[in-house]
Formats: sequence, structure tokens, C-alpha cells
Amino acid sequence: MKTLTLFYDSRCPLCALEMQALAARDTQQKLQLVDIWQPGFADRYPAIDPAAANRLLHALDERGNLLLGLDVTARAWSLVGITRYNWLRWPLIKPVADVGYRLFARHRYSLSRLLTGKARLCDSDQCKPGAGQ
Repeated sequence: MKTLTLFYDSRCPLCALEMQALAARDTQQKLQLVDIWQPGFADRYPAIDPAAANRLLHALDERGNLLLGLDVTARAWSLVGITRYNWLRWPLIKPVADVGYRLFARHRYSLSRLLTGKARLCDSDQCKPGAGQ
């Protein structure tokens, strides 16, 4: 049984790299990684708004609780044995880290272009709003 289901943007190079890294460490199969752009996503996951999941990382835990942003990141990495992101959830740091994460999420395509040379991992037709839904 999966412990955490992550809903991620596979068109974002940095996001895709993080999911690949998580998958490589997930030796106990605790994570289910779900691409929000896969055909039929909205039908399979009606509780997850794909537009909202595109703006901010979403996950459902084993009890069906919704996690967002850095709460997802810290939980996912902890489940695969990496705790280095947990400090971002400390009470005094969390509000500032969350603002930083929202800025990152909003500008992830530009940051991806800067860091990987690619802004998106799709062709121009696939990147149109609503494509793949």
C-alpha cells in the first residue's frame, strides 16, 4: 500500500528531475507519483483540481488528507529516508519557506530553463492550456 500519492507537473524539468530522484530512492514503494497531465487524470482523481495542482504541488496521504507545497516535499523525502527538508517545516521557518516555495512554483519554468536549458518537457501543442486533460 502506498503511503503518499504525489500529483506533479511532468512538463516542468525540475519537477520531473525531483520525481525521478524520489522514485530512485523509493525502495519500499511508499510513493505513488501521478502526472497531472496524463490523459484521464480528472476522471481518476476527481478530488484533485488539476489547475490547482499545476500551481502548487499536491499529495494525498494514506488517510486521504491533502498536503500542499513544501509539506509534500518534506513528507515525500522523509518517506524515502531523506530528512534534510524537515527543517523547512519548523514553526518559525515554515511561513518564510512557504512564500519562497510559492515563488519557486510560480516561476519554475523560467528557473528550469536557467538550470536545465529547457523551460518545458513537451511540444508546443501539449503545453497549451487544457491539453492532455
